[in-house]
Amino acid sequence: MQRRPNRIEVRFVCIGFLIAAMLAGTSHPVFSAAQKCAVTIDVKKTAEPVSKYIYGQFIEHLGQCIYGGIWAEMLQDRKFYHPVGTEESPWKIIGPDRSVVMVRRNSYVGDHTPQINLPGQTPRGIEQEGLALIEAKEYTGRIVIAGDSEAAPVKVSLIWGEGKNARKTVTISEINTNFVKIPLRFKAEATTDNARLEIVGLGKGTFSIGTVSLMPADNINGMRADTLKLLKELDSPIYRWPGGNFVSGYDWRDGIGERDKRPPRWDFAWNALESNDFGLDEFIVFCRLLGTEPSITVNSGFGDSHSAAREVEYANGSVDTPMGRRRADNGHRQPYNVKYWYVGNEMWGKFQLGYMELRHYVIKHNHFARAMRNTDPSIKLIAVGAAGPWSEGMLQNCAEYTDLISEHFYRKAKESVAEHVRQIPDAVRHKVAAHRDYRKRLKSLKGKDIRIAIDEWNYWYGTHIFGELGTRYFLRDALGIAAGLHEMIRNSDLVFMANYAQTVNVIGAIKTTKTDAAFETTGLALKLYRNHFGTLPVAVIGDITPLDIVAAWTNDHKALTVAVVNPTKQNYELAVDFKSANISGNGRMWQIAHSDPMAYNEPGKPPQVVIEEKPLKNISDTLAVPPLSICLYKLLTMN
Repeated sequence: MQRRPNRIEVRFVCIGFLIAAMLAGTSHPVFSAAQKCAVTIDVKKTAEPVSKYIYGQFIEHLGQCIYGGIWAEMLQDRKFYHPVGTEESPWKIIGPDRSVVMVRRNSYVGDHTPQINLPGQTPRGIEQEGLALIEAKEYTGRIVIAGDSEAAPVKVSLIWGEGKNARKTVTISEINTNFVKIPLRFKAEATTDNARLEIVGLGKGTFSIGTVSLMPADNINGMRADTLKLLKELDSPIYRWPGGNFVSGYDWRDGIGERDKRPPRWDFAWNALESNDFGLDEFIVFCRLLGTEPSITVNSGFGDSHSAAREVEYANGSVDTPMGRRRADNGHRQPYNVKYWYVGNEMWGKFQLGYMELRHYVIKHNHFARAMRNTDPSIKLIAVGAAGPWSEGMLQNCAEYTDLISEHFYRKAKESVAEHVRQIPDAVRHKVAAHRDYRKRLKSLKGKDIRIAIDEWNYWYGTHIFGELGTRYFLRDALGIAAGLHEMIRNSDLVFMANYAQTVNVIGAIKTTKTDAAFETTGLALKLYRNHFGTLPVAVIGDITPLDIVAAWTNDHKALTVAVVNPTKQNYELAVDFKSANISGNGRMWQIAHSDPMAYNEPGKPPQVVIEEKPLKNISDTLAVPPLSICLYKLLTMN
């Protein structure tokens, strides 16, 4: 490929003429010619490397993000937090209401355990409906059961239709007064969204059910295989957990130890039941399955510094420490070595459990930080921020106890696609501008390099189709997420981390049904940049609004990556002066595009929006940019 001489003065001209106004009122305008723009990319002018952590993710105990999205458990309220047969409980009574009583004395887990009274010969028990099965697929689980010997046999059946043949049954022939764990395994012979699990006794006396579990047999350490497959493709380098607002009322100790004995709790942040099946140990297993790095938020809402320090010790302490020994007793001898720790979440919000004014919270943050660092001096602490008086106050008073500072933002829908897309990079720019100003003005930051962790960012609007906050995303949202990454890349010296919120279902990059999982359009954008965009940003000179362009070298400097977001319905021909770059003219291109900005993907159906990959050959100095698209070009060099 021929290049213009380096001595040519950098100039930028956009010479296309707009004809959209001429076609006002049409939903899909057709243009007779592509818009023509020109830009210069000076590869000798490099910026600070892009932190891999800008491709981070965030999971919270909210809606169907973890339970119903990542975690494979099919049963609701499997530890019977709600009394069986009540409106709140998913469990129904088989027989008269008086057949089941909730017994508090010596309950197996939580406040009470269901006890079934049997009259003899007539089946009595409990059932749960609404389970999704796939024909020929196997399901595995367990039941913890105790009772009078005369109460046997107890039959546990997975039922997918009417008739004796539309079920599989595990018969428990003997029981006694001590709780025992009985394995369950079934193979479905039909596909349905409304199967049920039935537990009945046929004898006399009583029997009690401590807890029950049912999962697809292909679960991986308790996690959904289909969701994990997509998460591996997403390849996020770091995950933030467990919240979010959830963390301010969460006691991490409820989520460790034998899973069936962990108490169910009520989550007052989101008004929901928390089974505590997915706790700190499961989070670490989750991260290891994905080959990613864990980051943990401690409870600085209703929590205290002692609990936070003990959590650090549980995660990172040796077996010679009390909490490290407890971790080993729970089956994890080696320390987890969690590096990044968030001291609380959004403590600036009056909606937050344990909210307090800034003048009080700075004292609390510093107290937490001292206790956590005393436990493990190697950890990095991320302080709660919110651009404006809160972030400024935190940086003035907590700089000695802060390694990064968090910022959050969400944006709603705009009618214009271009305006809708622009909201995300504008929000990033606003956060960055505020922190550049703090660096100039605040004496507390002299000699320090406290960068930003945009640890919650996304669009948040629309109907909750996939559970609570389970909003659907469209192509226009993917364009905005890509443009947001562009702004982070342009500010690589200040934006160190970003955690898309949230990963699954809850405003998620991946959506699931009970039996399927699929990438959202926003997830495709994150996957594309994480997998293919370069790491060393180079100067892009010129303003080609409404297009958005960034460029970066790959790690090995063998290719230059150029990414362009086009939020318009027009084709563009982008003339590029690759100043100082010896481009070969060959490479690859990845594209996310659709003629409809409202195109979306649906789990269990063929995707409307995909990543298309194409080879590039004999590229001159012009890149074709289709309408409503994200284009990522990887151009090989001749160096």
